[in-house]
Parts: sequence; structure tokens; C-alpha cells
Amino acid sequence: MNQKRLVSTGIIAFVVLMVILLLSNATFLTIDAGERGVIFRRFSGGLDTDNIYTPGFHVVAPWNNMYVYDVREKQIEESMEVLSSNGLNIKVDVTVRVHPGFDEIGFLHEEFGRDYLVSLVRPEARSSVRQIIGKFTPEELYSTRRDEVQTLIQEDLMGTLGDNHIVLKASLIRDIKLPDKVKTAIEEKIEAEQSALKYEYILQQERQEAERKTIEAQAKADANRILNASLTPNILRDKGIEATLELANSPNSKVIIVGGGDEGLPLILGGN
Repeated sequence: MNQKRLVSTGIIAFVVLMVILLLSNATFLTIDAGERGVIFRRFSGGLDTDNIYTPGFHVVAPWNNMYVYDVREKQIEESMEVLSSNGLNIKVDVTVRVHPGFDEIGFLHEEFGRDYLVSLVRPEARSSVRQIIGKFTPEELYSTRRDEVQTLIQEDLMGTLGDNHIVLKASLIRDIKLPDKVKTAIEEKIEAEQSALKYEYILQQERQEAERKTIEAQAKADANRILNASLTPNILRDKGIEATLELANSPNSKVIIVGGGDEGLPLILGGN
């Protein structure tokens, strides 16, 4: 009986000892704000892509590994040479801002690992910039369609990176540098186009002013023609009489000869 009791006590002590050893060797870790963790279970299924560990305190068995990812937004800057649609070398400076998908850390770790910026984001950004810029001429890139190019790069990268567990926040073209000769030629062409537009505007204004003067002259001619048609001798004589009467009623001294003027109108002499 004592022997059985000793065996039972020994077994219990062994189990307790193993538990103590396991707990003492367990990994205690804290996942900070802006981080996520994914665990690799050595004896029970490998990488657990379905369960993502959020910020806080966690206990990990010693035979498992916890991989912690910084999920804050990161920025890469690329300076590269690309070919335009007509084969000219163009220097482009691009900035890309990304962060891992919070709930896709497991898949990202399995496919690309912690160096995803180097193994995924940078190559895709360079490929997208080359592909999009290769569709445009230097003149379009320099002047009229730069915003469109940036938007196309953004859309292309967003789809590619999104399929690979990365969230694209922004892709920005910082600078586009053309060969000096090409840049000078483009600037001269733009200046000439602006001068032509200005000259065309001046001509249009002159044409409108000429049309205005023509309409004004025509209106005056029409008014004079209507007025002349309405001024008969009787109307003129009547107007003359009215004017004579108004002068006669004025306080100024004068001599009026009745019937002395043309058409028998009164003649006024010596008005003061």
C-alpha cells in the first residue's frame, strides 16, 4: 500500500514538475500598439493564418513561435529611369506608402515574410511605373497628363498589392526629369502655343468690336433714313413756327419780320 502511494505521489510530482518546467520555459511577450502577431504551432498545424494576435500580453508555448509584424504605414522612395512611348529616357522619382492588411498577416508571412517591402512592394512599384509611363510621350508627362499618370499608377498598384495582402495608401510622383534638349523644346512649343492663343484672342476681340461698330453704324443709318422719310415740308414749317413762337416768348429783345424767311417763316433780327 505504501509502495502504491509512493508511486502515485511520484507520478503527481513528475507531472507537477513538468508543468513547472513548461511554464518556466514558456514565452511571455507583449505585442505593442501598431503591431500584430501570427503564431507557428510546431506540433498542431503549422502557421496559424486564421488567428491574428492583437496588441496586449500573450503566453506562447516554448515549442511555438510568434512572429510580430509592425503594421504601421511605411514609405519607400524610388528613383529610376524609364522609357517613354517614343523611347526617350526619363528619370522619375516616386514615393509609395503602404501597410500590411491587419487581418492578413499570416498570409503575408507565409508568402513574403517580414521583408515584404523589398520582396514585394518595391518590385511591383518599379514595374507599375515603367508600364504606365511607357504609354505616354515626354510632352504629356511634363505638361498635360502628369496627374493622369499618377492616378493610373495608383490604380494599378492598388490592385496588385491588394491581391498580396498589402494596403496601398498613396503613390506619388515627386519629380519627372526630361533630357535638357527635350525639356527646352517642350517649353518653347508651349510658349508658342500660348502666344498663338493670345493672338487668336486679340483677333477675336477685334472682330467682335468691328461687328459692334458695323451694327451701330447700321442702326444710325436706319434711324436717319426713317427720320428723313418723316420730315415733309409741312412738318418742317410747323416745327419752325413752334421754334419762332418759343423765341418770341423769351425775355430777350428782338425784331421779328413776319414772312421774311424761307418758306414764308418769320425772320428774327437783333436778338440779345
